[in-house]
Amino acid sequence: MMGSVFRKTVTKPLPKGAEIFVRKGERFARWKDRKGKTKTVPVTVGQDGSDRIAITSGTYTAKYRDGDGILRETKTGCRSRDGALSVLRDLTNTAEKVKAKILTSDEAKITNHQSTPLTEHIKAYITYLTPRANTDRVNSTESRLNECAEACNWHDLSSLNADRLQTYLDQQVEAGMSAGSANGRIECCVAFGNWLAGKRMNGKKSNWNGDKRITKNPFEGFGRYDAKVDCRRKRRALTENEMIRLLQIARQRPLNDAMTIRRGENKGKLLANVTDEQREKLILLGRERALIYKTLVLTGLRKNEIASIKESQLFLDHDPPYLDLQAADEKNSEGNDIVLRADLSEELREWLRLKVRRRREFAADDANILSIGKHEAPAGTDEPLFYVPSGLLRILDRDLAAAKIPKKDERSRTVDLHAMRHTFGTWLSKGGVAPRTAQAAMRHSHIDLTMNTYTDPRALDIQGAVESLPSLATVHANENSATGTDDSAPRKFAPGFAPTTGNLVQTVTNPDKNDRPDNLPQEAENACNHEDLQAFSKSGRKDLNLRPLRPELTVGITY
Repeated sequence: MMGSVFRKTVTKPLPKGAEIFVRKGERFARWKDRKGKTKTVPVTVGQDGSDRIAITSGTYTAKYRDGDGILRETKTGCRSRDGALSVLRDLTNTAEKVKAKILTSDEAKITNHQSTPLTEHIKAYITYLTPRANTDRVNSTESRLNECAEACNWHDLSSLNADRLQTYLDQQVEAGMSAGSANGRIECCVAFGNWLAGKRMNGKKSNWNGDKRITKNPFEGFGRYDAKVDCRRKRRALTENEMIRLLQIARQRPLNDAMTIRRGENKGKLLANVTDEQREKLILLGRERALIYKTLVLTGLRKNEIASIKESQLFLDHDPPYLDLQAADEKNSEGNDIVLRADLSEELREWLRLKVRRRREFAADDANILSIGKHEAPAGTDEPLFYVPSGLLRILDRDLAAAKIPKKDERSRTVDLHAMRHTFGTWLSKGGVAPRTAQAAMRHSHIDLTMNTYTDPRALDIQGAVESLPSLATVHANENSATGTDDSAPRKFAPGFAPTTGNLVQTVTNPDKNDRPDNLPQEAENACNHEDLQAFSKSGRKDLNLRPLRPELTVGITY
């Protein structure tokens, strides 16, 4: 058997408070860990000449040459030497099969990966994902994969099983997990399975040329839960009046809260003493909070995205002004230029000028100031544009209560930080913005998200839209007069036309008779002949609605 097994040794800096002593001519370091347990390990000298501790791994590593003749080191995961030798034997046997053309190199790599603990594969996937996704997505993916691996008892690649995942998620959904949360775990597992099968992403393009650790994604075709039916958090859009009240309260509440008396006969009154320095800070805090809300609702930025914006990412002198959202900070990891309204741009410019002034007052570097238009702003600083606290949702809830804006409406739709994005999308639709333009402003990959999920139907002016339709008359005004259905004037035509006992036929004067054709048929001129009328007079009928026995001839008659 060509190869060897050994326990790998790594060096680390000396722990804080470690004591170095000599035993039998060798140096050792002794310290207590966080649990209070005493640790003793050998001490070595690093490349920079500093003392470092040498830590030996608890498991064995196998060293061998693969079927292509490349020297490999593979973790066996075994704490005993005999177990590690067994793993090494399998690895070398696989290498011999590749040399004998019994297996391909890809098949051999897949075989070698089977003995690696699943946690190592997850770490490798997270390492691959880190430069390609934002921090929140990377952290949530790692957390969800480790959660599913532990719950489904996955220890290595051979134990990956879709049925176990389905059973676990069904139990969690029944216990109260939302369909959206369950789908998030499914998406992580499917993406992880694709990566194991060799799928690699390059922007929006993908290929299957990566290192294959399994032959097929075990989660391929895994079904999703219906998030529309089981939607736990439906958001509503704020009205313009509500947003104005919210911005006003956001500016005032920090100072008002500090000045409010909490107990005693003056409880609730704004009589507390506040120093000038505290007053200035609280006014600045309120201004920042209101500007955060306004930026969210006029750009559609998410909370994590606005928290990532640096001062250097603002381009306020550009036409139009915009902020540069980095790909690493965006949800879809694409990166976008977020166009700013003119009034928002001016407020941000004033905000930067104010920050520069305060930094100058607190001994900031004056050389880091330049002129932008008529104002001053930091030049290329990496200072955050806003301080976005982790408890911003709690702060928003208090601002909503102070502004008397209901957190939840009668439809059970709520207002939270992401509702600002819903408000942005709804206002775009309400303002008549073309759907494709609104989709681009929202940075959505599917227009269905823009038109349905992020548009609150109640805020749309449906009545006004209906009233804007053209007026279509189904009956002409002259026709109304002829049939007696026109209520605009007294009905004189029908009584004058009806026959009476003394006058069986009333004469109708046609105002246009002089313009009638000369060849008008005689039958049209005399609607009823005289003999028929004589027959009616001898019939003994007394009703006033005397009619000829045959249909009236109306051809060519014009009213």
